[in-house]
Amino acid sequence: MTINQLIYRNLKKNIKNYYLYVFALIFSVALYFAFVTLQYDPSMDATKGSIKGGAAVKAASVLLIGIVNIFLLYANNIFIKRRSKELALFQLIGMTKGKIFQILSFENFILYFSSLIIGTFLGFSISKITTMILFKVTGIDAIATLQFSVQALIQTLVVFGLIYLFIMLMNYIFIKRASILSLFNVRSTSEIKIRKTSMFEIILGVAGIVLIASGYFLSSMLFDDKFMGMNHLFLMMIIILASVITGTYFFYKGSVNFIFHLIRKRKDGYLTITETLSLSSIMFRMKSNALLLTIITTVSALAIGLLSLSYISYYSAEKTAEDAVAADFTMTSSEDSDQFKQALATNGISFNERVIDVIQVSVNIEALLEAEIDGLNFDPNMMIVPVVSDLEVDGISLSPETTLFTGYNDIMQSFMPLKDTGEVEFHGVNNVTPQEFLGLKKAPIISAYFTNGGLPTAIVDESTYERLSNDLDPEIQKDSSIYIGISVVDNAHIKDANAIFNEMTFSHVDGLSHTSQYDISKRQKINMGLIMFIVGFLGLAFLNTSGCILYFKQMGESEDEKSNYTILRKLGFTQSDLLKGIQVKQLFNFGIPLVIGLLHSFFAVQSGWFFFGTEIWTPMIIVMSIYTILYSIFGILSVLYYKKVVKESLT
Repeated sequence: MTINQLIYRNLKKNIKNYYLYVFALIFSVALYFAFVTLQYDPSMDATKGSIKGGAAVKAASVLLIGIVNIFLLYANNIFIKRRSKELALFQLIGMTKGKIFQILSFENFILYFSSLIIGTFLGFSISKITTMILFKVTGIDAIATLQFSVQALIQTLVVFGLIYLFIMLMNYIFIKRASILSLFNVRSTSEIKIRKTSMFEIILGVAGIVLIASGYFLSSMLFDDKFMGMNHLFLMMIIILASVITGTYFFYKGSVNFIFHLIRKRKDGYLTITETLSLSSIMFRMKSNALLLTIITTVSALAIGLLSLSYISYYSAEKTAEDAVAADFTMTSSEDSDQFKQALATNGISFNERVIDVIQVSVNIEALLEAEIDGLNFDPNMMIVPVVSDLEVDGISLSPETTLFTGYNDIMQSFMPLKDTGEVEFHGVNNVTPQEFLGLKKAPIISAYFTNGGLPTAIVDESTYERLSNDLDPEIQKDSSIYIGISVVDNAHIKDANAIFNEMTFSHVDGLSHTSQYDISKRQKINMGLIMFIVGFLGLAFLNTSGCILYFKQMGESEDEKSNYTILRKLGFTQSDLLKGIQVKQLFNFGIPLVIGLLHSFFAVQSGWFFFGTEIWTPMIIVMSIYTILYSIFGILSVLYYKKVVKESLT
């Protein structure tokens, strides 16, 4: 038999084991090529109606390389160990290690670069769809075109060529260091199997559960007044992260074994065939893969969490804009307002107008603070807030001794929580005006120009407003003291009105003085849509790689346990009996990392989701459901592979 015939027969024999690896490689190449094509797409950096997304895509492509590289190296390590006996037999018949390496290299070359060519073609085919998805989620009004990028092709070939060289280097080191005896024993020693649960593992298991629960508990209190201040928050985040990750490792190393040990003990060792095939295998194999499972769980939680937060922000864009701006359009200049209103009238767009006089006053809120605040760049005991008269606000009537705050957003309430009642003092140049505080309302009544993007607006009685107006500190006043809000009557005309607003040349524009609610919503959708697109891409790549790694591990375990299935079949157990245990086993193998990852991401998201939007449940449930469905596919494939092994166990 010639070397070429041997390579051909090896490829034909092993293709049943390599098919998912080939699929994952093709998928990874297609994903990377389509992603990099965006980097060189001219529409990404268009100056009108688009985004400067090239830099973000380039940074994400580096992370994508890391994910794919780790997967390919790990998968290659699994496969070369599975072929260890074959490599040992090659040496026994007289082949040199150099010749064996040559055979492996040529086999890998055929598989790898065939997949690379197919993946590149597939990536080119889906590049237009990828661009269309990006334009859709970011709301960019542009036409996606199918164009082949030579730069993307060169970058893809260079990246995956370097990965191939790393794989060959790994194979060379493995073959060079391995003896014939070690090659025969490598599969039996690749995983640690300990048949006794030690006291140390019990302690480790309990510690893992306690650490994870502690991390969850602290995350739920992260933005409570007990941990206020930037320094305290940063320290608590580090503690939570360390607690959860360490607890996850301990959970896989000892908790799973400990919990299943209690189940077995409760049954006095009398287990059904289903329990034997599921519990026993999970107990002793999961702890040997503790580090791998910890990495998969942590990165899965990170991907789900980031995607949930970005989708929360994207999903809440309109509501966030409404909470930030009190009208469709806000201005601080009567001249500019008249110009805009005239343009709206000329185009037949009906509107309503609200004009509010606003002054800036120093207020002492020391009596309202829930806790001592540190790490902020202003003194909350003498905070400058905008003040308006109750006559300017519909449905509110106050006495001369009372005041009401409104427009205090969730972020500021988290960092600087205020009590519902108390006393505040307004400080003018000459006088101090004490007021009874009646509480907070969320709805804004003026623009962020006056509130500096998050501080509350104080509403006072008209007589109090007049008294404060006559005692103003000129140094803290804004350039304009008038808020003008213009709201379009028919929402169908919002886009037309916004186009007019953006086309006009105003003479008194200063920072946030002239704002459009529609533009704020659109900018948030563009920014968060891009982040969601990138995180989704990376999450999909990691889902593919982690799912394949777990699947490859199950392939190896099924081959190791094939002899056990043969014995059980000869004892009279049917294929259906064995499959029930295998299905439960795969439910644990894939379900435990998934559930732990979902829990990690849930507690991470719920601790600070209000920084990103106004709605948590719908976006988070959608993201988690999609991830669970895609992840479950690999568990189903594992069951099907086990079914084939069980079927062959008597042949």
